[in-house]
Amino acid sequence: MSAKPAIIGHTLGAVSLLKAASTVSLLTLASRVTGLARDLIMASMFGANALTDAFNVAFRIPNLFRRLFAEGAFSQAFVPVLAAAKAQHGEDATRELIHHVATVLAWALLVTCALGVLGAPLLVWLLASGLRQSPESFDAAVVMTRWMFPYIGFMSMVALSAGILNTWKRFAVPAATPVLLNFCMIGAAWWGAPFLAARGIEPIYAMAGGVVLGGVLQLGVQGPALWRMGLLPRIGLSVAAIRAAWADADVRRILRLMAPALLGVGVAQISLMINTQIASYLAPGSVTWLFYADRLMEFPTALLGVALGVVLTPALASARAAGDAQKYSAMLDWGLRIVVLLAVPCAIGLLTFAEPLVATLFHYGALKDRDVGQIALALSGYGAGLLGLVAIKVLAPVYYASQDIRTPVKIAVVVLVITQLFNLLLVPRMAHAGLALSIGLGALVNAAWLMGGLIRRGSYQPQPGWMRYGLQVLAASVLGVLLTGITPF
Repeated sequence: MSAKPAIIGHTLGAVSLLKAASTVSLLTLASRVTGLARDLIMASMFGANALTDAFNVAFRIPNLFRRLFAEGAFSQAFVPVLAAAKAQHGEDATRELIHHVATVLAWALLVTCALGVLGAPLLVWLLASGLRQSPESFDAAVVMTRWMFPYIGFMSMVALSAGILNTWKRFAVPAATPVLLNFCMIGAAWWGAPFLAARGIEPIYAMAGGVVLGGVLQLGVQGPALWRMGLLPRIGLSVAAIRAAWADADVRRILRLMAPALLGVGVAQISLMINTQIASYLAPGSVTWLFYADRLMEFPTALLGVALGVVLTPALASARAAGDAQKYSAMLDWGLRIVVLLAVPCAIGLLTFAEPLVATLFHYGALKDRDVGQIALALSGYGAGLLGLVAIKVLAPVYYASQDIRTPVKIAVVVLVITQLFNLLLVPRMAHAGLALSIGLGALVNAAWLMGGLIRRGSYQPQPGWMRYGLQVLAASVLGVLLTGITPF
């Protein structure tokens, strides 16, 4: 049989993936633009100080758990199993799986949220004990953590909904809903903060209310989309329903896959906790400087890495379930070429234009000249590892699509140790910027290790022409910078 039909099929598949990735990227761009507007308003109104550090610590706590329950371990385990069930058993059996997973997840989240509200002081101390240097800041972080902790529950159910919609190739709604969180936080800063200030209440507390409202609206938007497709999850309330959900073999498989995934995501969150803890002992504002630099880094990582990961994961899982190794490798090669094409110019641009970029976006209102310089230093550190940060978003889902979560976890554990060694070397010399650079260097190590593992096991066979392709992208990127007349780095 001629190979021509297979080549045509792979070409059409790549076009379809590119179209889906472009849709996710455009909607993610809308989310990041509104998120940037949110950050600009917050920086202008609140600046960078002990209370903004308190909010950012409090906001990181639910986000930490959200990454465990939502984008992290749960999604990594749920989407491959769901895609395989849909391909192998049909939609009716898959609907039953969705109901069972929703039941187990909802009850687990209820317990988690209750414990989180009660244990807020301990969580704040574990993440940023340095805030105790300012009792007002520590107490504010505890209060805001308690208000925002239910956000985890809403966003974890949003992750369940997004996994279903993405598996059915409905990428638009999950990619667009984060805009609602940004709108709610913008409204909280614009109207809620002055409202509280006029009544003698610390205005930063308004931001906690905006976060919770954003979680509620995001879940509310996902529901109608699932209902129209006949995939709206039913949460079992009776003991019998909970037992039936727990006994489902695919639910058990998801839980087994989540165990190593929790460790893997937990490693990343431990790294974040360590960095936040270190930053809380540095100059006041360090947590906020890192936060704003991280927010800017989310533009390329989300637009490139996350969008490609979202689109590739169910496609790779389906190819694996069908036993099509050639299609599997070809899709991965395509994704990695897109990563190089877009991430390398972005990295060079960030290293070259970090300070002008930060000054143009953030140098307003309460944010001072010194803050701009410190944010730019952190952004340069992240930019040094941008290629790795983006590549991980594509390479790790390749392992998840094969339901191999242990290998990325083992790599992540070793990289955590390497990152902390970088911290020991860099933080005494570069303060908070050393924390950012350590993360960037660790990401490069992680991505190279993941790539090497795929090649060694034969899951990925690079297509010809990679050397020439990489040199062309690098040359074009450097030429673009030189034409601006600004010396790189």
